[in-house]
Amino acid sequence: MSSLSKQIEEYIKALLAQETAGVVEIQRNFLSEYFNCVPSQINYVLSTRFTPVQGYMVETRRGGGGFVRIVSLQLDEDDDLQDALTDAIGSQLTQNDCEGLTAYLYQQGIITQREMLLFNSMLKDRVLTGLEKSQRDNIRASMMQHMLAMLNMMRHT
Repeated sequence: MSSLSKQIEEYIKALLAQETAGVVEIQRNFLSEYFNCVPSQINYVLSTRFTPVQGYMVETRRGGGGFVRIVSLQLDEDDDLQDALTDAIGSQLTQNDCEGLTAYLYQQGIITQREMLLFNSMLKDRVLTGLEKSQRDNIRASMMQHMLAMLNMMRHT
């Protein structure tokens, strides 16, 4: 049986798949009751599996009428890939976020599975050994920015 976090993630993704606009609005308390868990478990799933780097924007409002709005980001042919993802990456990119980003790019048909595997393998922590974590994350972000710039250039030629 899969973990509770995985179940929550799959449930939310199934809801998103049913929506043509790629937007789901749901109450956090409903999810907590549905999965018989504490709200912090829902927060954990949202903050680790629905990030901009993974192709999602999450807006939350707390309180009695609080909700969670999850938007699946979709890139079309007219979007500038580099501009669309630069803010999501920022100046640091963890290995986990990097893998989430390349999976998103693969799902969107922007890169092939082979390219995804190559990107992931060259941006792993073990490849960037000898550097402190913050340095690895800085270098990984810079490398991803450069790869996105090249992909963007290739898309528009």
